[in-house]
Amino acid sequence: MKKTITLITFCLATCTAFAQLQKITYGKVDIADLELKQCDFEKDANAMVLYDKGEVYYDDRFNIIMERIKRIKIFNDKGKDEANIRIPYYAFFSNNGVRESITGIQAETINEVNGKAEITKLDSKLIYNQVVDKVEKAIVFTFPNVKPGSVLEFKYRWQTSVYSDVPDWYFQTQMPVRYSEYDTEIPNWFYFKNQSKGYIPYVYNKTESGDAKSIGQYTILTTRQTRAMASVPSLVDEPYMRSRADNLACVLLELVSVQAEGDFVHTVPNSWPKVGGALADDEDFGDQLKKKLKGEEEIIAKAKTMHTDDEKIAYIFNTVKNRMKWNEVDRWYTNDGTPKAWEKQTGNATEINIIVYHLLKAAGVKAYPMVVSTRNHGVVNGAYPYLSQFNRAVTYVPVDSARRYILDASNKYNTYNEIPDELLNSSGLYISKDDKVFDILYLNKDQPARQIVMVTAEIKPDGKMEGNAEISSSSYFKQKRTEQYKKDGEEKYRAFLKDNDNNLSIADLKLEDLDVDTLPLSQKLNFKLALTGSDDNYIYFNPNLFSGLKTNPFLSETRATNIDFGYLTNYSINGSYKIPAGYKIDALPKNMTLVMPDQSISFRRIVMEQDGAIIVRYVINSKKAIFLKEQYPEFYNFYKKMNEMLNEQIVLKKG
Repeated sequence: MKKTITLITFCLATCTAFAQLQKITYGKVDIADLELKQCDFEKDANAMVLYDKGEVYYDDRFNIIMERIKRIKIFNDKGKDEANIRIPYYAFFSNNGVRESITGIQAETINEVNGKAEITKLDSKLIYNQVVDKVEKAIVFTFPNVKPGSVLEFKYRWQTSVYSDVPDWYFQTQMPVRYSEYDTEIPNWFYFKNQSKGYIPYVYNKTESGDAKSIGQYTILTTRQTRAMASVPSLVDEPYMRSRADNLACVLLELVSVQAEGDFVHTVPNSWPKVGGALADDEDFGDQLKKKLKGEEEIIAKAKTMHTDDEKIAYIFNTVKNRMKWNEVDRWYTNDGTPKAWEKQTGNATEINIIVYHLLKAAGVKAYPMVVSTRNHGVVNGAYPYLSQFNRAVTYVPVDSARRYILDASNKYNTYNEIPDELLNSSGLYISKDDKVFDILYLNKDQPARQIVMVTAEIKPDGKMEGNAEISSSSYFKQKRTEQYKKDGEEKYRAFLKDNDNNLSIADLKLEDLDVDTLPLSQKLNFKLALTGSDDNYIYFNPNLFSGLKTNPFLSETRATNIDFGYLTNYSINGSYKIPAGYKIDALPKNMTLVMPDQSISFRRIVMEQDGAIIVRYVINSKKAIFLKEQYPEFYNFYKKMNEMLNEQIVLKKG
């Protein structure tokens, strides 16, 4: 027997007027626990998904249908943005017609007016079809008459002619979700592999035999599965969380095989070589690799005069990077094609990087096209060989047994000799059609990015400090600081170096080797610092200057996601501070070493007096880039203690 719950119970006092208007039906779920948890469920939310249900089934032509209904509660003005709806879909044309379509859209806003329900329906003329590129489109609309307290409800019918494309389902969103249910009825011919993400348990998960369905000339038994989650918290962005895509609770279904009439048939590429082979034959990928570019002869001829492959790679990479503008679109396929993108001097990331590959090959450099997944798109799971895991192409150059280059010229601040940090700790699939090599490769960086700070200063008897500093930033530290300086300008970069310290002033800032890919970025400056808290008898100061490490990003005692720094790091903070005449050391931090239990991070502090100066050295060495959320308690304690040690003051007393 199905259970029902009225909106007066479901939304409590926030929408009592709708008690007699509509009812919500839960397929197989006992709602008693939901009622008990409602009062304490994300009280501070701006909006909430009250109900979200998708029912997926096949029609008599093997089309996949999903009927979806969703209800959202708006709590305050900040939540009104949730009234803007965008439903993306893939609508390219093929021999079989449109791949996906969305029909039957209905939407209405429900408000309480004088104790009664007021319903405002969405005018169908205000539903728009937005074209993203030649493949992707989106349905967009905005609910009418939205105010704090509104309940928004919409439904639609999604259809695809591709029988392998069962839609993904996300139980978790940027809003808390009261209840989400995903029902599938799939013919027993089809075997799907299920991939679940997130760490939230189902309140209901049951698989059972379905009815026999007439599909085409066949009568096929089906399998029904109902998955449901309740009281799902919103996913809060946490420091160094890899991406929302990797952490939202969801289920993804990928077709592995079809067994029809007793014959076993592979219907989709279900191994990486098959995925790579399909890419190599695709007109919007493989067919673009050898497309001739207007004026390419001059670039290729110049590259061939260079003595080493590194020179050729750097020249071609920077030529393309400086000529092409990324249109902020990420797809694994080309949109306009490489020749047209080259002439327009703008394109998506794949078009730009296939151009890099094409020119390198023409110049005699061994290179391969590679598809990858950016950090926001999510980490590639090597156990699931599906093209949908990728959203960008780059160029892979295996230099020797110890070195490899992953070239991405879509970002103006990438360098040829560093794997882009947004691709780290995931995998790429590289493709060689001629050699019939299609292989998956894990992308990581073994050597740490280094940041070295050298400070030489003199402390004055009046409680002021004057000196100079040199900051050396290599690898990803250099990339980030170069981008920051060029985008924000020198004034904002000075403010960044000051780290919100209004008592610090910087003069004579000089940056060297900004555009030299093989050298660290050198930042030299003079500074003056008023040492607050000092009086006639004591001077206090913190030698942790210009490191960017004064603030601890891990303040929460709990964590829901893994930590992914991206790459290994090594910090070295060094200083020499001359003690003013008439003063002596009153309190000096102790020399200490702090180490994570698994030896993954170490912090060493050395502080001593030498020849009338205080010499300090802090070294932080990280040997691991990823920390599981289960490790967070010990990680949190380490960072808390390290931050205290980094910011412990030195005290001088008038003699």
